[in-house]
Formats: sequence, C-alpha cells, structure tokens
Amino acid sequence: MKVTLSALDTSESSFTPLVVIELAQDVKEETKEWLKNRIIAKKKDGGAQLLFRPLLNKYEQETLENQNLYLVGASKIRMLLGAEAVGLVKECNDNTMRAFTYRTRQNFKGFDDNNDDFLTMAECQFIIKHELENLRAKDEKMIPGYPQAKLYPGKSLLRRLLTSGIVIQVFPLHDSEALKKLEDTWYTRFALKYQPIDSIRGYFGETIALYFGFLEYFTFALIPMAVIGLPYYLFVWEDYDKYVIFASFNLIWSTVILELWKRGCANMTYRWGTLLMKRKFEEPRPGFHGVLGINSITGKEEPLYPSYKRQLRIYLVSLPFVCLCLYFSLYVMMIYFDMEVWALGLHENSGSEWTSVLLYVPSIIYAIVIEIMNRLYRYAAEFLTSWENHRLESAYQNHLILKVLVSLATLLITSQILNQIMESFLPYWLQRKHGVRVKRKVQALKADIDATLYEQVILEKEMGTYLGTFDDYLELFLQFGYVSLFSCVYPLAAAFAVLNNFTEVNSDALKMCRVFKRPFSEPSANIGVWQLAFETMSVISVVTNCALIGMSPQVNAVFPESKADLILIVVAVEHALLALKFILAFAIPDKPRHIQMKLARLEFESLEALKQQQMKLVTENLKEEPMESGKEKAT
Repeated sequence: MKVTLSALDTSESSFTPLVVIELAQDVKEETKEWLKNRIIAKKKDGGAQLLFRPLLNKYEQETLENQNLYLVGASKIRMLLGAEAVGLVKECNDNTMRAFTYRTRQNFKGFDDNNDDFLTMAECQFIIKHELENLRAKDEKMIPGYPQAKLYPGKSLLRRLLTSGIVIQVFPLHDSEALKKLEDTWYTRFALKYQPIDSIRGYFGETIALYFGFLEYFTFALIPMAVIGLPYYLFVWEDYDKYVIFASFNLIWSTVILELWKRGCANMTYRWGTLLMKRKFEEPRPGFHGVLGINSITGKEEPLYPSYKRQLRIYLVSLPFVCLCLYFSLYVMMIYFDMEVWALGLHENSGSEWTSVLLYVPSIIYAIVIEIMNRLYRYAAEFLTSWENHRLESAYQNHLILKVLVSLATLLITSQILNQIMESFLPYWLQRKHGVRVKRKVQALKADIDATLYEQVILEKEMGTYLGTFDDYLELFLQFGYVSLFSCVYPLAAAFAVLNNFTEVNSDALKMCRVFKRPFSEPSANIGVWQLAFETMSVISVVTNCALIGMSPQVNAVFPESKADLILIVVAVEHALLALKFILAFAIPDKPRHIQMKLARLEFESLEALKQQQMKLVTENLKEEPMESGKEKAT
C-alpha cells in the first residue's frame, strides 16, 4: 500500500519532542498561529507536515514564566517518508548499502513496523531541520503581525523569522539516557583507548564523528614524528645528512598519513551510508535567495540566482579584500620582526634582567594583535561569504574555509591552551552554576507539569551554540603546518601536538556533551575542503624543508664558492621529492579494494535497473502501435 504525505495526520497532541523553537517574548498571537499552521500544514499546501505544540499549556503558562517555547516532532511514517526525501542510505538485509525508500522498507536491516529505533534520533532531528529550513514563502508579502518583515516568493521563512528577531533559536534536544551512555564510553574515564566513533556518529551525526575520527587518527599519526623529533632535539647533530633524512621522512609521513586517512574515511562513511548519498541535488541553504523558479534538473520550485553575479562578487570584492588582509597581516609580521630586533639589540647593549624580560614582550604583543585580527577577519569573511549567496551549504562552507586559511600566524602552544580553557572548561563551569539555579527553581514549583522536560529545555536553551567544526579543524591544520613546515627547525612541535591532542579529545568531548546545545546532525562523506588544505600544506612543506636545508650552515659549507650550484641542487632535490610525493599519492588508492568493488556493483545494478525500465517502456510502446494501426484500418 502506497502512503502519501497528504494522508498523514498532524493533529497528534502527544509526541516525542525532538526540536525546540524559542520565540521572542513579545511575539503577537497572530504570528504564533500563522507559524503553527505553516509547520503543521500538509506538504501540498506548502507546509512541513510536522507535529507542533507549546512546552506549557495555558494553565502552566499562568503558573510559570511564559518562555514562548514550542516543541516539534513527527509521526513515524512522516519520519520514514522524510528519510526517503533527504536520501538517507541504510544497510539492506543482503549487507549492501542502498538509498532508503518507504516502499522497500522491509528490505532494510533492522526495520520493523513495531520498532522505532530504525532511524537514530540524530537522523530524525536532521529530517525535521531539513523540513523547517525548506518552509518557503508562497503568496505572503510579510510575516503576519510584522509588516516590516518583508517576504517574497521563495524566501526561507525560518531565515526571515530568525533575522527579524521573532524566532530566537531552533535547537535539537539531548537524549539524557543515550548521552550518559556515550559519556561513559567516551571521556568520563580517562584512559588511553580508541574513541567510540560509531556511537558518536549515532548521537551527533557524521560531521562531528568524522572530526573526532580525524583528531584521533592525526594524533596517532603524529607519534612517529614525535618519537624521531625527541632525540633529534636532545642530541645536537651537526651532520647535515640528518637534516636531509628528517626532511625526507617528513615528506613521506605527510603524504602517507593523508592518503591512508582517505581510505579509512571511505571505510567509515560507506558503513554509515553517507559515501553513497546523492548530495549534488541537495536543497538550497536557508540563506540562499533569488527569484522563485523551477530547477531545470530536479524540477522542484526553488530560488534561482545567476552564477555570474556570484562570480563577480567573489572576484571583484571578496578576493581583493582577502589579498588586502593578507598584505596587512604580513605588514604586521614585519613590524613584529623589527620589534624583535630592537629588543635583542637593547638587551645586548645593556644585558640587564629588565631587558631580558623585554625580549618576550614583542611575542606577547604579536600574539594578542594576531588573535584580535583573526577574530575581526573571521567576522568579515563570514559576512562576505554570506553576501556571495551560495546555493549549497557545502559551497558556503568551502568558500568560508578558503578565506580564513590565509592566516597561519597564531602561536601554536599558547593558542591551544587558551582555546581549551575558553572553549570547554570555563563555559562548563558557568553552565554548572546555571544548572543549579534552574533545578532550585523547578523544585520550588507546585504546578503539575512535566518537570523533567521543562527543566531540560530551560537548561539547554541557555547553553552556548556550537558553530561547527571549523575552529577545531583549523587548530589541527595549524598543528600540521608547524610539524610539516618547521619540524626540522623545531623537532619538538610534533611532541607538543601529541600531548595537546590527548587532552583535546577529552575537552572537545566535554564541550560537545555538556557545554553546548546538541548540534543538528549533518551527513558528510569526508572532511571536505580540509583534505585539500592539508594536502596543499604538505606540498608547501616540501619547498619549505628544502629551503631550510639549503640555508643551513652545514650545507652552505659544502658550496663555499658557488651559491648558484647550491640553488640548482636544492631545486633539483625539491623537484625529485615532489615527484616522489605524487607517485606515493597515486600509488595509494583513495578507497580500499572491497569498497571499490561494492560501489562498482551498485553502479552496475543501477544501470541494469535503468535498462530494464527503458525496455519496459519500449515494450509497452510496441504493444500500443499494432492496436493503433488496427484502429486505423477499421476506420
């Protein structure tokens, strides 16, 4: 029996709340009613066809402070049809991975009409987010009750409600029981062990799980560099051959770990189903705007925006701005070098204790200035990337990352320590204090309410919002930059990075579970543009290490007369190492053989199914032709 969205009921009064919508305190009643109707309306009428109710009923709102909080959920059938709409891939009974469809639901492993665990809570929340973000204006010219909040056909309603201040925030709820189990296996017991990546994926989604998987992999990959760098630092080796050996190992190491990561990542994402998800036809991001029209590929109604306008904005505004900021950062670096020379000269002339302390002042000032500049530049980069009006969320994130990667001038160890304190421990301590106040308030209530749910929502709405994995990946990227670029000069960089990352795993886990609101799950097949960023850095490291070796006194002593010969030899060695690097990258497949075979088999089956469908159409057409010719003869 075929089930359609129009046949579903959206009037259930009791359902499992998955997502919370917080409205401003002074929102008008007609606006609330309009929003409710749009959320529960059927898909064919432009609604999301979800379940919606206030956190408190009228009696409870009179007893308690009205928080304007609303709960959103969906029926089981609505979730399954939503899973098909977003293209979730699940494991079948024959152990293959296929896109889920409601019609073939019985063919999927773990599915049971009486079982509600087929979709994870993270997947359900992702489906609800997808439906809310794709609520778009039809004929409305404004949000009811707010004539200044203009609408036009195709405009994302949720985006306009957020920018107008009518909706304060939308966030998914934690599952207290599942979160406690995850914490017990993840970070509450400090021990050197592998992280429960599959459990992290089941709770937070693929994007977060891939970050923690990469953090763990990168930490273990740093150990060989740390082991080699430690004796290299402790024992003074004047033989320049040791520099060449260390640089060569650095080159092979940086290439091999990135290629092996791609293989491990393909294994994980195939098992999770995201490697097979069709993302090329994903829905437009909520911030995307344009004239409402029909997508020529999907046939769906959505905003359309000419790509040439986007390119003009990128190349005529964004690119010059980034280049100007890069020039300014280099200028500040030159000032820092001048301050270092001035402080060193002053210390050499006087030799006092005061001037020895003064030697650290330029570095401290530079670190503070760079941190301020980075934050200001981040805001500007986010504004410009949003202004460029990218259709897909992935394109938006890629352009934002490329803009921000022009600043690699943050001090490694200082920034890591400060980041861990500011990102995790300080917010966690403040959150604990807030939690105690909320519990006291709830315990003092005499009203007959679901105190547990009320307390959970009130606590979570005050938590900070997790802004994504950008800053986390950036920190790892900076580590990789220091290790691959300057490990010959400072061999302890890898050792410090390993020590930092062992604590980073636990502090980031604490941050995700107890400091921030639960982020919406986001399917991912890889770490995105960060893979390209790391690979580009490994190429740059070849040039840097060759240049460092060429400038070393030991190498210069071999060519005391002819510097031209030295330069030619360094360039030749650099080209040879780059050739070796690309040969290694080519020789190591991105996907394991068994994954390649499974993907090829699925592609073959898809082609065969398409052929059978075409043959069926041809056969039906051939059957109709004799009937038509017979009718003509009879006439």
